[in-house]
Formats: sequence, structure tokens, C-alpha cells
Amino acid sequence: MARYLLAQLDALDPITCPCGITRRAFTQDAEQRASLHLLNVQEDARVHYHKETTELYLILAGEGIMELDGERVPVRPFSAILIKPGCRHRAVGQLRVAITAIPAFNPADEWFD
Repeated sequence: MARYLLAQLDALDPITCPCGITRRAFTQDAEQRASLHLLNVQEDARVHYHKETTELYLILAGEGIMELDGERVPVRPFSAILIKPGCRHRAVGQLRVAITAIPAFNPADEWFD
């Protein structure tokens, strides 16, 4: 059994989510250690939080704002943000973001006020 997984993100089907359009890799991994998302943010991203999931955001392209527990933080390419469980967050602006979710993304752990 291989000790690695490989994904071609641009070959994955796009999914509409509360933040924009995403392509999610490794969500089907039986061990659910982590997943990787390539997100194109739309300006109408919804504020949400996770009770179990930690997320690492890496801004790849664009400039905008991350709202983090009500604080507005400017971001640009190569800005990195670690978002802990319980932090209400959203991205604002036209951004392309790589997101690592630990453990792997679970739609049941996406909460809205």
C-alpha cells in the first residue's frame, strides 16, 4: 500500500461552496489526516467557522481582506493564515487560495451563525 496520495487539482471537478468555487483533494482518504483545497473566492463569501478543523490559508493570487473573529486583515500573495477551530472567518475580494484542512475537510463541520 502506497504511503502517499497524488492529486491533480486542475483536473478535479469544481464545487460551489459558501466561499466561492473550490477543488478539494484528499477528502476521500480513509485516514482523514488532511485535505487540500484550491479556492477561488467570490466577494460574497459567507462568515463561517469549524468546531474541529484547523485551516491553513495560503494566498496565491489577488489582494483582499480576511475577516478573522471580526478583525479585518489585509492579505496579498504569500500571506499565510492559520485559522484555529472556533475562529469565525471569511475572505473578501478576488483571491485564489490554497487551503489545507486538518483533519480532512468534513462538510458537517462547517457552521454559520
